[in-house]
Amino acid sequence: MSQALKITAGPFTFDARFEEEAAPKTCAAFKKVMPYSGQIVHVRWSGEGVWIPLGETDFGVSYENHTSHPAPGHIILYPGGISETEILLAYGGVDFSSKMGQLAGNHFITLTSGLENLMALGNSVLWKGAHNISFEFA
Repeated sequence: MSQALKITAGPFTFDARFEEEAAPKTCAAFKKVMPYSGQIVHVRWSGEGVWIPLGETDFGVSYENHTSHPAPGHIILYPGGISETEILLAYGGVDFSSKMGQLAGNHFITLTSGLENLMALGNSVLWKGAHNISFEFA
């Protein structure tokens, strides 16, 4: 059974779970930095998503359970390489890419509640700017 998470993004709170069977190394690496907090900004090329830019941060993982098309409520970690390291939360249709072209990130967290608030969160980040986000064990 995966460990439960609570994610707070802007004014919204979501329950979530780690995708430990599909992305065990990514989950383990992220657990080492929990509780985690940062800021989300709206994506530039990928569509309906928000992301945490992480620059040269190295989580020590490569691709596992990677996708270029996360579904709403899926959180992916791009481990870096072609573009900077980042965490992306899809709130609608996403075709994960950067100015360098198509990317793929590791789907390692799935939201399990609050999905009805995703579009409002995404639109708030789009129109109002950066929002705080935090990840903690539930």
